Amino acid sequence: MEEEKRKENQEVVISEEALKEAEKYIEEEEGPSRRLTGRMDTFITIVAVAMSLIHLYAAIGIIMTQVLRGIHVMFVLFLSFLVFPSFKRFKNRIIWYDFVLALLGIAVIVYMLIDFDQFIYRSVIPNFWDKCFGIVLILLILEATRRTTGLIMVGVVLGFLTYAFIGPYLPNPWTHRGYDIDRIVGHMYMTLEGIFGVPIDVSSTFIILFTIWGAFLEFSGAGKFFIDFSFAAMGGKPTSAGRTVTLASFLLGGPSGSGVATTVTLGAVAWPMLAKAGYGKDAAGGLLSAGGIGAILSPPVLGAAAFLIAEFLKISYLDVIIMASIPTCLYYWSIFLMVELDAKKIGVKEIAFDKTYSLGRLTYLYGFHFTSLIAIVVIMLIGFTPIMAVFWSTVITFAVSFIRKDTALTPKKLVKALRGGSIGVLSVASTCAAAGIIVGVVTLTGLGLKFSSIILAYAGGSVLLTVIYTAIIVWIVGLAVPVTASYIICVVICAPAMIQLGIPDFAAHMFVFYYAILSEVSPPTALSPFAAAALTGGNPYKTTMYAWKYTLPAFIVPFMFTVDPKGIGILLKGPVLDVIWTTITAFIGIAALAGGVENWFLKKTTFYERIMLIVAGLALVYPEPLYDFIGFGLIAIVIVSQKLRKGEGQPSFTGAR
Repeated sequence: MEEEKRKENQEVVISEEALKEAEKYIEEEEGPSRRLTGRMDTFITIVAVAMSLIHLYAAIGIIMTQVLRGIHVMFVLFLSFLVFPSFKRFKNRIIWYDFVLALLGIAVIVYMLIDFDQFIYRSVIPNFWDKCFGIVLILLILEATRRTTGLIMVGVVLGFLTYAFIGPYLPNPWTHRGYDIDRIVGHMYMTLEGIFGVPIDVSSTFIILFTIWGAFLEFSGAGKFFIDFSFAAMGGKPTSAGRTVTLASFLLGGPSGSGVATTVTLGAVAWPMLAKAGYGKDAAGGLLSAGGIGAILSPPVLGAAAFLIAEFLKISYLDVIIMASIPTCLYYWSIFLMVELDAKKIGVKEIAFDKTYSLGRLTYLYGFHFTSLIAIVVIMLIGFTPIMAVFWSTVITFAVSFIRKDTALTPKKLVKALRGGSIGVLSVASTCAAAGIIVGVVTLTGLGLKFSSIILAYAGGSVLLTVIYTAIIVWIVGLAVPVTASYIICVVICAPAMIQLGIPDFAAHMFVFYYAILSEVSPPTALSPFAAAALTGGNPYKTTMYAWKYTLPAFIVPFMFTVDPKGIGILLKGPVLDVIWTTITAFIGIAALAGGVENWFLKKTTFYERIMLIVAGLALVYPEPLYDFIGFGLIAIVIVSQKLRKGEGQPSFTGAR
């Protein structure tokens, strides 16, 4: 007995090896960057700071669109070849050809910008040098993408380029006229439809500014405050550990927009706490990764793909934030319910928290970190553009950091933040440049309409089947490529089919966006659960299944706003009464689904009760009054059944391990 108590009270410590193993998954998402020192590190810092300053100036100054996009790609290529090694064995040193590739990255952009007016007029009939520099640029982007995101994305891009060449030799309905090297290079390099299209436009305006803002928050100590705030706010209850992870992942995720980084940052602090509370390694890893994945769903950043939604649809980014508000709440509601049900099911324990500062005292001392989070939304509500909003939020973050000496962005910290903002965008920007080639092929060949016609033919005009097929396609693509690339590829080839059947374009884009996020919890690219498993020492695949358990009910939500016109109420669109009713039934439906998935409601469920809860949840998330009444009726039956049934209500703590 004493031995058991000793084991329970033993502190769980994350080893350096486990932390390094987890950080490998951040590198897999953001690229395995070099660890340089000395003059080369100083040189890269100077270039990265210059990149951040130019983009901050572009937010308030005037730089021509093509010039800004070109400069952005130039910086991205130059830094990528110096920061990311060609092979792992060169991780600690830069090879001669890295310098050559970096200089070529400058040359192809300088050539384009020297006489851009004449350059763009030659796009249909490029001359010899246009073709040479264009081919070099495409190859440089493919190499930068290989270094930052891996070979799979490169293979996908090459597949699309091959499709552009061999169109006449393909069977119907894939056939098209086919394009030669002149037309492809002209379209990709010499217009704003290919490499310098929408993805790079978003990367050079929205995404880099948000990564700079996130770096300012990080180096001013906001991340630590968000974790401490969550601990103080949620302490003192048996479910404190799970609730803390849920709240902290939301607060950390908003500014970071990265699922893996949020998982590792939070997990390094929260895993010992979860272990003390009684969570097993796999369950804790699943909870941490589910919370981390919420970073891509959480306003105000929502991940890079959200900025693309605004640009593709030509709507305000504030509209995207508004549309994401209820689905984000439903996502965290699902995790919160799972945490509560876990507490009853496995009997988690209340744990002691560091009470150095009370919640009120902590907020008084460091609550200014919330200022820029609130400011970014308020500034957009006033009427300013998202670009101006994030610029002034960055300025506010810098200014309020001096409220306390330990958070002040002193010159040294400021340089690190500016460097971090530019380095942090390289992986996403490379992906956006590569995705621009894909979008260029789709627009050039009409592949989007062809693919949509195939989906519609297989679905027989059924909205439900079309949505299911789209979800499967996005999921499969998401297994191989990052979320941003998955969204771009699938939205240009799948969304037109949904829109043709009457689904609003904003709902179609949001659907693709949410299912692209599934790549974060789906092997073999389940980076967040794998990173969490590395921290906790759990089984990566079991951890992934636990992540599925925590997130599964919430991923029913995208079907809500696509299969029935009233469902757009979840996106805060349509009549007010529909919005209110659909939102209420969605929250209740998610609760029923959570109970069915967890196999625990008021107490452990029987087989029939579990089936009724799952059916009730699905009925309630379908926005039709008849199904709502069926759902409410089934939940009522389960409640009465569990109230009448005695026993089976005591948690079994031994199941936690």
